[in-house]
Amino acid sequence: IFVIIFSVNVFEFIERSLIMKRINSNIKVLNRDMMKYLAYIPMLIGHTIAWINLMNHPENELALYELPILLLLISGLSLFCPPVMFFFIADGYKYTRDRKKYALRLLLFACISQPFHWLLFQPIYGWWTFNVIFTLFFGLLSIIAWESKLKLWQRILLIILCDAATVLLSSDWMLFGVLFILFLHILRDRPKARFIAYSLLIFIHTSMNLFSLGSVPAFKLILYMFVMLAVFMAAYLCMTVFYNGKKGKHPGFAKWFFYIFYPLHYLIIFIVKIALDRL
Repeated sequence: IFVIIFSVNVFEFIERSLIMKRINSNIKVLNRDMMKYLAYIPMLIGHTIAWINLMNHPENELALYELPILLLLISGLSLFCPPVMFFFIADGYKYTRDRKKYALRLLLFACISQPFHWLLFQPIYGWWTFNVIFTLFFGLLSIIAWESKLKLWQRILLIILCDAATVLLSSDWMLFGVLFILFLHILRDRPKARFIAYSLLIFIHTSMNLFSLGSVPAFKLILYMFVMLAVFMAAYLCMTVFYNGKKGKHPGFAKWFFYIFYPLHYLIIFIVKIALDRL
């Protein structure tokens, strides 16, 4: 807990100092597509390690902690991706020309990804778990609800319903994903408050791993929690310090590549699993 609190304070100090000094544009070297590539590569590597290990031990949902320490640490790098995805949902709401089409596109690819999600996880969790794009979809709906002209209590109720939907569906990053997306949007122009909200959510999400204490080796658990914190904060720094807000050179190709790659990466992992089983 001390390490987590200390890290949060250090990163808050770094961000505040950089903002006060009005960061030189020379270090804003990551455009939108580069950020996504940077997120998807460790996602594929980390998911391959963690998910294949889980599929090899379907009876043990905590099989991740049975990995050798090096592989455990590498698998944790996949956690760089979710905050980036949350950030770009909030960012996409601001810049997209048609929010309705944006929402429908997310829902479409959530549905396309779901059979691939079941391909890996149905033997472990059953049919009632859903992929993270559903969480992204409900996160976008929560922003739309917040920005609507409805009364405050109605907007809050719709946001609660969006968050509850992720829990009902048991989609990846349920409960937390919608809150990340919403706060990244609402606090866009208040960097200190945004950082505090982000850090608080990260602290709560990371601390929930302590419920596994006693069921898994304490050293591996604490080490993995530290990796989680470090990766989440690295993602935040990339999004707020090194991201320049610009599109890449081929935005049309990149947009569809990223939509297609998510369901495809399930299939890649499944093929790797089959290949390893045959060795």
